[in-house]
Amino acid sequence: MSLSPDSLAVLRDILGEPNVLTQPEDVIPYSFDGTAALKQPAGCVVFPQNAPQVARVIKFARQNHLPVVSRGSGTGLSGGSVPVANGIVLCLVKLDRVLQLDEKNLTILVEAGVVTQKVADHAAAAGLLYPPDPGSMKISTIGGNVAENSGGLRGLKYGVTRDYVMGMEVVLADGQVVWLGNKCVKDVAGYSMKDVFIGSEGTLGIITQVLLKLVPKPAAKKTLLATFVRMDAAAEAVSAIIAAKIIPCTLEFLDKITIQCVEEYARIGLPLNAEAMLLMETDGHPAVVEEEARRMEEIARQHGAESVTVAKSAEESARLATARRSAFSALARMAPTTILEDATVPRSELARMIRFIQEVGEHHRLRIGTFGHMGDGNLHPTFLTDERNFEEMERVEHAMKAIFDFAIKLGGTVTGEHGVGLAKKRFLPGAIGEGSLDLMRQLKRTLDPDNILNPGKIFDP
Repeated sequence: MSLSPDSLAVLRDILGEPNVLTQPEDVIPYSFDGTAALKQPAGCVVFPQNAPQVARVIKFARQNHLPVVSRGSGTGLSGGSVPVANGIVLCLVKLDRVLQLDEKNLTILVEAGVVTQKVADHAAAAGLLYPPDPGSMKISTIGGNVAENSGGLRGLKYGVTRDYVMGMEVVLADGQVVWLGNKCVKDVAGYSMKDVFIGSEGTLGIITQVLLKLVPKPAAKKTLLATFVRMDAAAEAVSAIIAAKIIPCTLEFLDKITIQCVEEYARIGLPLNAEAMLLMETDGHPAVVEEEARRMEEIARQHGAESVTVAKSAEESARLATARRSAFSALARMAPTTILEDATVPRSELARMIRFIQEVGEHHRLRIGTFGHMGDGNLHPTFLTDERNFEEMERVEHAMKAIFDFAIKLGGTVTGEHGVGLAKKRFLPGAIGEGSLDLMRQLKRTLDPDNILNPGKIFDP
């Protein structure tokens, strides 16, 4: 359903005719994100080019009680940028400038629509590193990464998006534009307001600029790939690596189904009989990298690794890393619908959680491939299904609930990096409790009293 002609006329006046889409064939690509089986036609899609235009759109929306859903490239995996009926989709991809790279303070200032890979490339050109590396970084935007607090393969050693946000420009629900944070490494003046908006999924304000921390680029890196006949042995190897006071920059896991799919997809020589595989990477000073790589190979073999391959060149490292980075693409080829889920448990419970996912798949007659960030306990059970098969989708729903309930029982959470959005809001009360949920609702009512910003996401009013 479209907005009224009068409303559309005002939006065209603010943004210009080419920056307001209304025709059904034009808005279809903005009616869903990367989450399977969730979609809603947009009332209209608008493309602001700067923060003042965003502010004018928000003021108009508030005056006319129109819901606004902000989005970047739409790669989210929780339904966070799925439109609201008869609302405005505020697409920020035209805010795409790198504004400043400050080598003296190790920061980079970018607009929200800048693609994450572009941030990484600008940093690398200056001999620096932007560590967060979500799987979608070649297309996802930095504003979306901040709104979802995205993680990535390097999260164990380097942390997630939140750990690199030093400041941001935000348009509030009343159209006010505010700057939060600064370039200071230390700053305890008042509440850390920028942190309120990180991970808020567009429900509290619209992020238009982000000031990010960079770090020196590591001098060396080494990549290893270990295969195991027993999944428990892989989990024990992970625990032993951490206990040895080694913090790899990457410590990733693939189960048997995922290994088989990746090998069929990428043809990189993975053993099809392996029950589990670990991708391990260490970076830093060359001498330390050599020692840590040697110790990780030793620990993997001590814990029953059937094979350990150590990359001898950057090209071979990239080939081994393909085993993990292509996991979702490989699985997505196997069924009409691929539902990539996201549950996190304490590292000590990983083997138990992976076994449970396998049992749930067998019980509900579903094919589930599991991969993820074993170093930080974040797993991605991936359902290979068909959303046109209503009976099977019902089994998927039951299996999903069982997996999240068990993760919570083990002291975990229902999302480590994908966010809550629409897909997981029914699981949120069990994960955080009513007290935390009520605090979130109070914050939402304070910052967005008219409930126009991404309403219905994370929780119901």
